[in-house]
Amino acid sequence: MIGWIIFVIIVILVLFLVIVYNSLVRLKNEVENSWAQIDVQLKRRFDLIPNLIESVKGYMKHEKGVLTEVTKARTEMGNATTVNEKAKANNMLTETLKSLFAVAENYPKLRANENFLQLQEELSGTENKIGYARQHYNDVVMEMNNKVQTFPSNIIANLFHFGKKELFQTVGKERENIKVSF
Repeated sequence: MIGWIIFVIIVILVLFLVIVYNSLVRLKNEVENSWAQIDVQLKRRFDLIPNLIESVKGYMKHEKGVLTEVTKARTEMGNATTVNEKAKANNMLTETLKSLFAVAENYPKLRANENFLQLQEELSGTENKIGYARQHYNDVVMEMNNKVQTFPSNIIANLFHFGKKELFQTVGKERENIKVSF
């Protein structure tokens, strides 16, 4: 009788270990997939920017500084590899694109240009997709971090080297209040 009780306890412990391990693997894979979705949208924006710059160049001959900043930010985005580097480069690129669109407001012919409007619309849609992908990534990372840090799953997480993941966070100017002036 005691042999059966020990056997049942061992089976329950093994099942618990398997269930928790599999949930950690699922969450790890979901975090990686969520990051890949952010990467897809960042790559889409990265690819749209040269077209936008080309359509703007002819109109904005006096605004070379803005175009240079956008190009520089795009290059940094392409060179970023870690979550923090990509977050920082992404924030810089977002700021330079805002500057570009603000300057474009001074060029009525540019604002009426069909290519510019289409690219601006595509970039706007891509920015929304990036925002949703970041939110989903952070939700999955939070779920993973909770699982890795709470008892009893933290024991299994430590045993199999599942670690805490980084959240995608804004830094610098993106945290400041937006100033609108007319």
